[in-house]
Amino acid sequence: MPESTRASRAITSAALRPHASTLLGMIWTARGISRAELSRRTALARSTVSRAVNGLVASGLVSEVGVGPSRGGRRPIILQFQDDAHGVIGVELDRTRVAVALTNLRGQVHAWEERTHPVHGDPEGTRALVSSLIEACLARWHHRPERLVAIGVAVASPFDRAAADPLSHVVLPAWGGRLGFEVLSERFGVPVLVDNDANLGALAEHWWGAGRAVNDLVYLTVSTGVGSGHIVGGKVYRGSTGVAGEIGHLPIDLCGAPCECGLRGCLTHLVGAQGVQTRIEALRPSFPASALPRPVTPGALHDAALAGDPLALRAIEDTAAVLATGIAGMMNLLNPAMVVIGGDLARLGEPFFAPLRRAVQERSRISSAASAQIVASPLGERAIALGAATYALEAALNDVGLFPAARE
Repeated sequence: MPESTRASRAITSAALRPHASTLLGMIWTARGISRAELSRRTALARSTVSRAVNGLVASGLVSEVGVGPSRGGRRPIILQFQDDAHGVIGVELDRTRVAVALTNLRGQVHAWEERTHPVHGDPEGTRALVSSLIEACLARWHHRPERLVAIGVAVASPFDRAAADPLSHVVLPAWGGRLGFEVLSERFGVPVLVDNDANLGALAEHWWGAGRAVNDLVYLTVSTGVGSGHIVGGKVYRGSTGVAGEIGHLPIDLCGAPCECGLRGCLTHLVGAQGVQTRIEALRPSFPASALPRPVTPGALHDAALAGDPLALRAIEDTAAVLATGIAGMMNLLNPAMVVIGGDLARLGEPFFAPLRRAVQERSRISSAASAQIVASPLGERAIALGAATYALEAALNDVGLFPAARE
């Protein structure tokens, strides 16, 4: 057996894999670090570190890139994680759109595909489309498909991984509670990891976006509906059954219109896409000179607001006030350092954020909660698919056995 094969298989041994995963994560974070420094930081014997690192080097995940300064003895060899050794896939399933990102192991998007599709009502067509878009991304990649590590999937639904039917029958009734993506694992030969879309948007913002140095943040996605993901102590908080963060079904107006969840006046019904349209039409008779078209797209609403259209400005301000009620309650409860907002409303920019921040301040009487930053997602429409890819990357960094060299 060639030495490289023996070494790559060595990192999968029961004795070394936990050490290899720990060391790999440290090398990934440090960018450049020596075996001696790894030994000092982990309190592992140098021989143990060397055996595990040798396996990582042989697998191609880590390279020796030069020597560092001496501390009185032999100059240490510096180790560096190889960001482009493998890739991960992130899939976003919105109600009306499928997006797929292929990234390297540092979150850089190497291929991107998206299509509009009636995801909500067409599970079979959605599964076929996801496979097709993954194939298209792999075809544009500079590696062989065998270098793929894992696939992360973000779904616009509560996701209870412990349940027999993990998807919500209320939110995605046509799917029968099941994602049915075992076919992806079989087709591409990698694990498929699934979570709620807002959770993974929060993960992306924490790793790559506005919240890189923030260990307590909330990510809100406001488009067709409203979802929230929470980073608490640097980790995604999912709750006891994995469905924490369903702020969209917080009842804001108990006398409001019925929501699909069975409650009345839910936040998602009031500030989601249909809620904004309804608000504009209710206000339109009071603003006969408005140039807003029917129906109003987010882009048209943004342009009209920048042009000073009074109907657009009033609709945005009223929508911001409603959303602020949900945000303020969440801030008073969780005390995040940052609230990152993505989706259609975030694209409205300051015409939306200025009244939102004012309204949140008015509703947040606790000074520490009111001090939280409220910002637009810098990752934009790619945040959730990137978060799904990050979910797959995180899993691999925590278990080196997921990498292809270790699975051989």
